[in-house]
Amino acid sequence: MTVLGASESVARQVADLVERRLATDRAVRVLGLTGPPGTGKSTVAGLVGELLEARGIAVAGQAPMDGFHLSNAVLEDLDLADRKGAPDTFDVWGYVALLERIQAGDGPGPSGEDGVEDVRRTVFAPGYRRDLHEPVAAMNVVAPRGIAITEGNYLTLDAPGWRRARARVDLLVFIDTDRDELLRRLVARQEAFGRDRVDAAHWVRTVDAANIDLVMAGRERADAVVMAR
Repeated sequence: MTVLGASESVARQVADLVERRLATDRAVRVLGLTGPPGTGKSTVAGLVGELLEARGIAVAGQAPMDGFHLSNAVLEDLDLADRKGAPDTFDVWGYVALLERIQAGDGPGPSGEDGVEDVRRTVFAPGYRRDLHEPVAAMNVVAPRGIAITEGNYLTLDAPGWRRARARVDLLVFIDTDRDELLRRLVARQEAFGRDRVDAAHWVRTVDAANIDLVMAGRERADAVVMAR
């Protein structure tokens, strides 16, 4: 099966999980997709949004974790450039704050100074431009109502900040993918970024492989697991 075909299969499984949850009157404001790097989470997130809307389920928008990558300049200043993509190269508390704002947007707004209830607020979430290799502010619009879809590697990480982010996700789905396939995709991704094959394989071996193991260790903290097949 092609990568896109696998993503479509995963997206259908996730949409089915959401439908079943909603059928039992359990609300889903934030849907989370997680799994190791290379699982195609961004592609799946977009496909899930399309499937849910086609099924008549309101989608608020996308709020990816990758929007909270530290900038390349900050990574250089902190001597973290060679670890880009590891948990400590993200602004996790900024991500938590975003998820809290999204959750609050689906409830009654607070009263303003004049005592009148404020309108529910649209949230503008950052994204990540792979062509620039940088996060970009206010790239995604998240409506006050409907399901917001977030995706990222570390939503099951048992560590400060990441535990709090996990708590703000109503339904968290772990996407499991064969390790050899992940490594193949990640090398191809690094080559697409301009690295030669030797450098790409070195990066995957020294950075991505460790992140795969870290993410897999938290698999049981998800609400459900789907297989990329």
